[in-house]
Amino acid sequence: MIFLTVTAHPDDEALGFGGSSYILSQAGHKVYNLILSGDVDARRHRPDVDELKAHTAQAQKYMGAEAPILGPFPNIKFNTIPHLELVQFIEKVIEEIEPDFVFTHHPYDLNNDHYHTSKACQAAARLYQRKPVKPIQGLYFMEIPSSTDWAFPVDGQNFRPDTFIEIGEEGLRAKMKALYSYEGVMRDYPHPRSDEAIRALALTRGAQVGKNLCEAFQTAMHIINP
Repeated sequence: MIFLTVTAHPDDEALGFGGSSYILSQAGHKVYNLILSGDVDARRHRPDVDELKAHTAQAQKYMGAEAPILGPFPNIKFNTIPHLELVQFIEKVIEEIEPDFVFTHHPYDLNNDHYHTSKACQAAARLYQRKPVKPIQGLYFMEIPSSTDWAFPVDGQNFRPDTFIEIGEEGLRAKMKALYSYEGVMRDYPHPRSDEAIRALALTRGAQVGKNLCEAFQTAMHIINP
C-alpha cells in the first residue's frame, strides 16, 4: 500500500502521522509526506533553508518515510494563494505516486494554513472522479497538537477520531526522534508539543480502542473494495 500525507509545514507530518509512518513502513508499505510550505520562511527561529531541509530529511528517515516532497508555498499566507494552485499541486503529486490512502489536516484546525491545506486536499482527492487516474481508497484527517486541539468549537465540527493506528512504544520513539530532528518544535510541559503531552495523547487514543499507544484519525471517505 502507498500512504500520502499532505500537510502545511515541516513537523506537521511527524506530529500527526510520525508513529504511523514508522509502523506502516516497517510492515512494508510506502509512506510519502508532501509538505506544501517546504521553507516555512515566516517561522520564528527557523534555521537556514539548507539546515531546515536537512532536518526534514532526517525526520523522514526516523519515520521510515520516502524522501519528502516539498512545496513552494509561503508560510502563514496560504489564504493569499489561489485555491486552484494548491489543488493542482497536490493533484500532480497524487498522479505521480498513486497513493491508496491520503491523510491531511482537519479542516477546523486553528492554524489557517492547515485549513487551506485540508480544503485543497479534499478537492484533489476527487481527482480520480475527474481524470483516469488510480482512485484513492480513503481520505482521513489527522490531529496536530497545538492546532487541532486548540480549535474553538464551530458548529460541532471539531476533530472526532474514528480510525486508530497502533504505534506502540517503538512507533512513539520513532515519532519523538522525528520531532526532535526539527529545531524548536518541542516545548516544555504543559505545552501540547511536550514529551509528556505527546505520550499522553498516544496513551489516550490507545485506551479509546484498547490498544497500546495509538495515533487517531477522522474518516472523510473510505471505499471498501470487496
